[in-house]
Amino acid sequence: MSKKPIIDHNPSFAQPVSTLVPSGYDEYSSNMKNVVKDILSLLDRNNISTPKPTSKSWQSSGSGSAASKAYAMQGVLKYHGLADSEWRTAFMPSISVNNDAAYTITHVDFSKTIEDDNLHINGKPIYGNKLKRVVKILDFVRQLAGSNNRATVHSKNVVKGGSNGKGLGTSAAAGAALAKAAIAALLGTETSNDLRLVSSTARLLSGSACRSAVGGVALWLSYPGINHDDCFAIRLDTENQLDDLCLITVPIESSIGLVTDQAHKTAVHSPFFKNWIETRSQDTIQCIDAIYQQDWKLVAQLAEKDSMCLHGVSMTTNSPEPLIAWEPQNILLFQMCHQLRKKNIPVYFSTDTGPSTVFLTHSDYQDEVMHNISLLNLGLDIIPGQIAGPAKLLPSSDVLTDLDIVEQSSA
Repeated sequence: MSKKPIIDHNPSFAQPVSTLVPSGYDEYSSNMKNVVKDILSLLDRNNISTPKPTSKSWQSSGSGSAASKAYAMQGVLKYHGLADSEWRTAFMPSISVNNDAAYTITHVDFSKTIEDDNLHINGKPIYGNKLKRVVKILDFVRQLAGSNNRATVHSKNVVKGGSNGKGLGTSAAAGAALAKAAIAALLGTETSNDLRLVSSTARLLSGSACRSAVGGVALWLSYPGINHDDCFAIRLDTENQLDDLCLITVPIESSIGLVTDQAHKTAVHSPFFKNWIETRSQDTIQCIDAIYQQDWKLVAQLAEKDSMCLHGVSMTTNSPEPLIAWEPQNILLFQMCHQLRKKNIPVYFSTDTGPSTVFLTHSDYQDEVMHNISLLNLGLDIIPGQIAGPAKLLPSSDVLTDLDIVEQSSA
């Protein structure tokens, strides 16, 4: 007897899968669909080709294992609010940069011998909602492969410096690593090189994972009602245009136990939400142009501006207790950033849904910015870094020892 997947409705590639258009967003959906067409035309003029729709010619044995590594991301033009919570589509396009300050390594093993999917993170068994989100990707890949074999998933999250923080983009790394490994395990290495497939699949665990999957500075194409197969990410810095950009990460824990999914649900109730998403088209075009002009400073300025927009939306919802995601340390860090700019040191801050802060600056100023952060005596890790690449496969023998993911010495 075949086992019923946890996901309520499995996708079928026989026909395109349409996603939800929330009530009141029909006209916006139509307008944003045209904006996405304009964005694709802009990419084409800059010799960035859109990956073709995924091939359906794969074959699968129904079993197999693979391991993958993927990096966390930091939002530039942020993603907030879910247009379709089941398919994890966004209301608007977004742009982020992969950050080598944190990464996830994941090993997936599909086998006929196990009864149920099981998940281990950092060596501990995981149940509940986190397991369900992982199973959603496993079910999706199983459906593509025509397999009903359950899987064992081992995953390890690594933050350089050792400290964790909220808003580091590690769930994006987890989704990208899981999608890459699961597709390789059931559909083969060649299929796992299909970044459109890996990106759209990774999105099912965490929306931002679609960008983490393709690496670098990535654009996620999304709007209410978009077909699942068209909701994926494209890497923009294909000629290393932003190689001089330095990312300095300061992980900060959330004292309120912030839950990102809850923040997504309440965002749409802010009186500022619609205004924010309606300005996204012009910001996206401006950001893409800045990347092609190698204007790292404008990209960083947009990241800081959109950080304020995201948190302004989060703090003005209909929740009886407004979501204030920043911590006291954030104000000191932001003020330091502004003071440095008055001294002609170009540095800009970025925060996603959480207090962890990433500073964007030119590599020439990295040491000076880090020194000024240390002078605040906040007791926080200060992690220098750079733009990281896409999700990649790793030899299983190098990462799996006694069913525990181990950190590679070359990471």
